Amino acid sequence: MQTTFTLAQLADPNIAEADKILRACVHCGFCTATCPTYVLLGDELDSPRGRIYLIKEMLEHGRPATREVVKHIDRCLSCLACMTTCPSGVHYMHLVDHARDHIEETYRRQLHDQLLRFVLAKVLTDAKLFRLAASAGRIAKPFAAIFAAVGLKRLAALARMTPGRLPKPELNPAQHVFPAQGSRRGRVALLAGCINPVLAPSTNAAAIRLLNRHGCEVVIAAGEGCCGSLVHHMGREDEALAYARADIDAWTREMEGEGLDAILVTVSGCGTTIKDYGFMLRGDPVYAQKAAQVSALAVDVTEYLAKLELAPPERPTGLRVAYHSACSLQHGQKVAREPKELLSKMGFVVKDVPEGHLCCGSAGTYNILEPQLAGRLRERKVANIQKVMPDVIAAGNIGCITQIAAGTAIPVVHTVELIDWATGGPMPENLKGLKVAPAKLTEPAV
Repeated sequence: MQTTFTLAQLADPNIAEADKILRACVHCGFCTATCPTYVLLGDELDSPRGRIYLIKEMLEHGRPATREVVKHIDRCLSCLACMTTCPSGVHYMHLVDHARDHIEETYRRQLHDQLLRFVLAKVLTDAKLFRLAASAGRIAKPFAAIFAAVGLKRLAALARMTPGRLPKPELNPAQHVFPAQGSRRGRVALLAGCINPVLAPSTNAAAIRLLNRHGCEVVIAAGEGCCGSLVHHMGREDEALAYARADIDAWTREMEGEGLDAILVTVSGCGTTIKDYGFMLRGDPVYAQKAAQVSALAVDVTEYLAKLELAPPERPTGLRVAYHSACSLQHGQKVAREPKELLSKMGFVVKDVPEGHLCCGSAGTYNILEPQLAGRLRERKVANIQKVMPDVIAAGNIGCITQIAAGTAIPVVHTVELIDWATGGPMPENLKGLKVAPAKLTEPAV
């Protein structure tokens, strides 16, 4: 793709990067087939190729974002399926992130939209505030249908997503180091996160038990907090970088202290952003090198577990597991094989979900800000999952788990919870009462 940026514009490193990405695009359109919004809407401007044209025009002319541009960029899930499909290596993620930053700087949203985004940015990134909000949200939950009927679709989406009850915390917040059982084989940091401890404390608890049993000391670094992913994808770049710097400082202290073999993430959306810290802070003279070091150490928990010699399963159940590959994991991090192989080794019968490349509609705050499209994507995802008739659904991202669970009675758990259970940990809470049929072990895994 030809571009016409001036030399003055190219002096801006962000514009220079955008120019490089735009020039890599060859207009082939392969991306349209795997773009969820294009599949649903059939509008070229709601495809990666169409959005690339809109971004190009906006940036080349130095224009403030228009309502039309904002509409189509807001509809993008940042699922990154287009990057997996693209034969030319167009780094759409960096381009659309820059566009979102430009939108927030140049476009004035309606007051109610500004307010909602502000609340989401503050509440979802703070575990204490989120717990309070989720508890209060239970009052509104019964009124979700009324909110939807009077046109308050975003409020209805928030109410529907509010859990009926919050699970009890499973980790002592004062404990930062979880020692290995037996001789120590490794030392890793684990991202506690901001939403996970509230909605699914069992995930990190399972990861810690599993790692400790296999000789790994786990540390939750003091001072670590939100990774910045949610606000980063909302175009609130200053806030995102502030969160990133705080986490980098926390992990650097551990790296320079007793050392770290890896930084493990159980929320794949967070993992994609942390692995990108090196790029996000590339121009920061203080943090550029530290950010690159952190990104190099960051791995999804299943990537790390795949390199360990895990104990053979103590209780192979033969349960049929529909593995939902979160977009941020399969497209953002290119981690697709490890979770399925681990589950298969643990005695589960793993089933690929038809149209597994398409997003479930969670995408950070997308299912709140774009509830209608997110709802259609969830219905499509659940329908495809049901085709493989699973006993349980496994996923590696709390957003996907919450989104899919809202549309099906099939239990949804994190991949690491199943692996922990198979190797000696407790049965995941929402699997209790599920009939386990060992006879299914005779069915070949896929």
